[in-house]
Amino acid sequence: MARSQVTDRDRVFPALLKFWRGRRGLSQLDLGLSADVSARHISFLETGRSRPSVEMVGLLAETLDVPLRDRNEMLRSAGFSAAFPELTAIDALAGPLGVAVDAMLRHSEPYPMMVMDRLYRVSRANDAAQQILGLAGIDLGDPVTDVLGAVFQESYQELLGNWNEFAGAILRRVQREVLHRPQDRELNALLNRLLSSEVVPDEWRQPSLDAAELPMIPLVVTVGDAQLRFLTTITAFNAPSNVALDELRIETYYPLDEVTDRFCHDVARE
Repeated sequence: MARSQVTDRDRVFPALLKFWRGRRGLSQLDLGLSADVSARHISFLETGRSRPSVEMVGLLAETLDVPLRDRNEMLRSAGFSAAFPELTAIDALAGPLGVAVDAMLRHSEPYPMMVMDRLYRVSRANDAAQQILGLAGIDLGDPVTDVLGAVFQESYQELLGNWNEFAGAILRRVQREVLHRPQDRELNALLNRLLSSEVVPDEWRQPSLDAAELPMIPLVVTVGDAQLRFLTTITAFNAPSNVALDELRIETYYPLDEVTDRFCHDVARE
């Protein structure tokens, strides 16, 4: 029996498929060739004339390299159950993986290292991070710490010697992530909260698509009488079947000069 009307849910999968195809810069023919599916069928899926099977959703999402959380959304929008566990970062780090991450944190001493989720909330940190960031006024003692919220407070403009460079790079990164995942309500809420801060210049409120995303962000922070200079790097887990692990990030701080290196070792000894 033919459907008498098109429901809102019937429109969601076609919209998501078209969105991700556009994000990857592919035509319907390009996607069809990559996935070994006819361009005609891709067109029918995007217009809602055809409904996908669960296998087709998985194939197209894999071909488009869609993040795992968004693959779950594509599956739900097509009427299927989510395929990938959506644990919290704390739950994901339980068991053997947590033991391995703890070993990484210990081996990074005396330099700070933190594990963050997709909303930049710290779920685990080594002693150096807790001590040095604590001296800078960021308390990592809570189970989940909002680091970005602290950076965009007025008091941190003076604490961070290169606040404009550091905060600007972070904000542009979050803006890009929102453009990449516009349906992520929590990520959108994080961006709106950062943009609501009075310290954000007007020219930052619109994303700059031309600005290059730096793989490494320098950080200059004042702690007491010392001015510390760190190089920060963010790396990701390779977790092809777990949403939480797919989104976890490890942020590591490396000293850029002898003063900072000596400070880290002194804090560790004390």
